[in-house]
Amino acid sequence: MKITPVILSGGSGTRLWPLSTAERPKQFLPLTADDTMFQLTVARTGDPVRFAPPIVVANGRHADMVESQLAEMAAALGTLILEPSARNTAPAIALAALEAGGGDQLLLVMPSDHAIADPDAFRTAVSEAAPVAEEGWLVTFGIRPSGPETGYGYIEMNDVPLGGSGLAAVRRFVEKPDEASAEEMLRLGGFVWNAGIFLMRADRYLAALETYEPGITAAVRAAHKGAAREGKRLLPDADAFAASASISVDYAVMERSDTV
Repeated sequence: MKITPVILSGGSGTRLWPLSTAERPKQFLPLTADDTMFQLTVARTGDPVRFAPPIVVANGRHADMVESQLAEMAAALGTLILEPSARNTAPAIALAALEAGGGDQLLLVMPSDHAIADPDAFRTAVSEAAPVAEEGWLVTFGIRPSGPETGYGYIEMNDVPLGGSGLAAVRRFVEKPDEASAEEMLRLGGFVWNAGIFLMRADRYLAALETYEPGITAAVRAAHKGAAREGKRLLPDADAFAASASISVDYAVMERSDTV
């Protein structure tokens, strides 16, 4: 089964203003290469043998920009989901999971503004994680710390491996620490930076969200059921989607589940 990339592109890039603007946020800018951050994200999963065309979740005002940047790189598109309002990542991923069919399809959820210097290593990590995700685990990816950064969240890994290279159950998530706490975590070992990238089955994510945030699940299901379609664009029902709480996937699911 091919993995379906889910590219989250609804952010407004406020921390990079004024270079980033509401009309052209940072993911649509060429910051680290000739291609934009969004295009680089798409290219990481461009192998049609391993990956299905991506589902992109974006702000409605950026629809033309998403399509034009995909066209520039001759990249296929699965569905472009245009959020009628900003409700953070948990509802956005739920929309994508429903659009993917809501079954055992593997979703590779990626922000659209990451800089990854070694895309081959990234794809290798995805391949190593796929069997565990197929079993039902919600896989989150970590980055080996290069220093006691206080601007990132951390993940503490269990000592017992799940199999494969670097795979372990998550013991806990740690919010952005002060410098002393960050230094202590690096001294102890077993901690990685939280990348905010996930690999999981659509049905397992929806089931976890239903367990911890049933109101979000109901609102998103109604929004998807009442959506309008314009070609490959999906326009969720605005009123139904607005009824969803605004919460990140970390708070809604990852920090609560015991199968991460």
